[in-house]
Amino acid sequence: MTLPPLAPVHPQKLTIHGHTRLDNYYWLRERDNPEVLAYLEAENAYTQAMMAHTQTLQETLYQEMVSRIQETDSSVPRRIGDNYYYTRTEVGKQYDIHCRKVGSLDAPEEILVDGNALATEQPYFKMGIFKPSPDQEILAYSTDTNGGERYTIYFKNLKTGEMLPDQIPHTSYAAEWANDNRTLFYTVQNEEWRNYQLRRHTLGTEATADPVIYQEDDALLSVYVDKSKDKQFIFLSVFGLEMSEEYFLDATAPYGRFTRIHPRQKGVRYFATHRQGVFYIRTNENAPNYKLMTAPVTNPAKSNWQEFIPHDPDRFLEDIALFAGHMAVYGRAHGLRTLQIYNFTTGETQDIAFPEPVYAYARGDNPEPDTNQLRFVYQSLTTADTTYDLDMDSFAWTFRKQLPVLGAYNAENYMTERIFATAADGTQVPISLVYRQGVACDGRAPCLLYAYGSYGANSEPRFDQKRLSLLDRGFIFALAHIRGGQEMGRTWYDQGKWLNKKNTFTDFIACAEHLIAQHYTNHDRLAIMGRSAGGLLMGAVTVMRPDLFKAVIAGVPFVDVVSTMLDESIPLTIGEFDEWGNPKMKEYYDYMLSYSPYDNTTAQAYPNLLITAGLNDPRVQYWEPAKWTAKLRALKTDDNRLLLKTFMGAGHFSSSGRYDYLKDTAFEYAFILDILEIVD
Repeated sequence: MTLPPLAPVHPQKLTIHGHTRLDNYYWLRERDNPEVLAYLEAENAYTQAMMAHTQTLQETLYQEMVSRIQETDSSVPRRIGDNYYYTRTEVGKQYDIHCRKVGSLDAPEEILVDGNALATEQPYFKMGIFKPSPDQEILAYSTDTNGGERYTIYFKNLKTGEMLPDQIPHTSYAAEWANDNRTLFYTVQNEEWRNYQLRRHTLGTEATADPVIYQEDDALLSVYVDKSKDKQFIFLSVFGLEMSEEYFLDATAPYGRFTRIHPRQKGVRYFATHRQGVFYIRTNENAPNYKLMTAPVTNPAKSNWQEFIPHDPDRFLEDIALFAGHMAVYGRAHGLRTLQIYNFTTGETQDIAFPEPVYAYARGDNPEPDTNQLRFVYQSLTTADTTYDLDMDSFAWTFRKQLPVLGAYNAENYMTERIFATAADGTQVPISLVYRQGVACDGRAPCLLYAYGSYGANSEPRFDQKRLSLLDRGFIFALAHIRGGQEMGRTWYDQGKWLNKKNTFTDFIACAEHLIAQHYTNHDRLAIMGRSAGGLLMGAVTVMRPDLFKAVIAGVPFVDVVSTMLDESIPLTIGEFDEWGNPKMKEYYDYMLSYSPYDNTTAQAYPNLLITAGLNDPRVQYWEPAKWTAKLRALKTDDNRLLLKTFMGAGHFSSSGRYDYLKDTAFEYAFILDILEIVD
């Protein structure tokens, strides 16, 4: 019989605020310690051994998922100037091939970047930026080959097909061309993975000589670079979770100076873009759900700001997109996304109605300002991703493409619902449900409950082909829209952060209890899943209510909250103070300590657990899930499964190839099905 590995105990005392915590597994932070790597490999070997009997099931699930996708496929082309850009996939290949056609859709295809060729012999591969120059003769693109989320920018001459010698390592997610077609602004991370610098690169020069245009020393803030749709201005955003400021530069004058619109104010965030000599500024000042202001480019001081869209307590203003004659207003109301079109000629606003009561949409790629066509991707828990172009004058929808779902998928075979659970404080928490027609609500159906609930990130009721492997086995899939997201507006987020964080956990527990009380499932048929901050959620509710769940998948879980937030050398820690609080302040320390899963793990029975980690993860360090697994293994009083799976060559997002990712999902689904004793 395979025995679980036990991590050696090396006690370390950590003292703060007069309180001493004993951490037996602090030493697992020692990434270069052979004993640490041996422990992780031993846990991986144990996980593989304990899941060996599910190999046939894993392969069945994987083949099901592959059979539903159109392996050779292409995206809807997006027009930039006179050219059309798209990606396509080929059967058996893991990564996208980036292509374009010059002049018309009937032109010959040009392959610009083949991710499969670049990923050869790499343990991990992910594309970062993909930015053609304004004249579309030079392509800047970046790649990450270890999952550490630091990218190298490369340049390709699209006229000759040759790679330029310029390379820029250690960059982040953002870059923008100036209009001279030779100058690229890009962001750089510091040792803590914070985007702290904006630099400028001129083609043909050494990247080591690139000047620093801006450096942000406040560890709560990061920098980002963007460009207005009309290509007239480059914007430098300096932002955190609770504060921001904007700078702008004439895109035709890349060697000029950035001008600040308004100095930062604590608690105030604002974001700017441009149309016809006017800045449109979305801000939360005295407007929790945001409002839209305008200011002249010639004098954008706050004294000149004029209200354009007032604050609405019932509608969250998420973002805007400016076109020559129209403005798309992206928002949220009653827990669902909204879309409004403003016509600059008539001054009228039109709400766009969507066909289902529970739905989602994603903003499409709309690079051209001189158009009345707005692209978006509509979907729901039963409707596959469908790309439309909306005529912003007539409001007619033009179908462009729907994600192919092979295998005779019929949306009418499935049902969706939105129900509400009552939280501990009386708050009504939405839950989106999908299940196959004919599933009886008699308390015996298996259920997978998923949530995130942090950073104001919304859990959208999206379509997922992979999920059909559960639904077709009788599962109910439940998506809990708990506090900590912004599904119900900014106050929904505020009620799930800082000293209100426990609302996130108790909301989730209330959702689980409601599903059981309404006979959708029972605790012996209930599996739960969350990743990253959602993994913290999994840890917290598992420790708080281990009796409520049968199986838990905690993906790259942020579970060692106190130790991480006390260590400012760990990537991204300080910037997180505006989400979790600063534990150097005793009030926040005590509150974090009261819910941190690692600190609250005690000797008791726990559900079956699958925990994942990424050795190169800069967001949640691998040692957090590793430490929690070690402590659970030492203390738990049950015989339930406890598995740790560490991706030794990847980061926060597990495998990068599309087939490998499906295998990861099949592994997780097999764990759930095996625990719930659901066999084909």
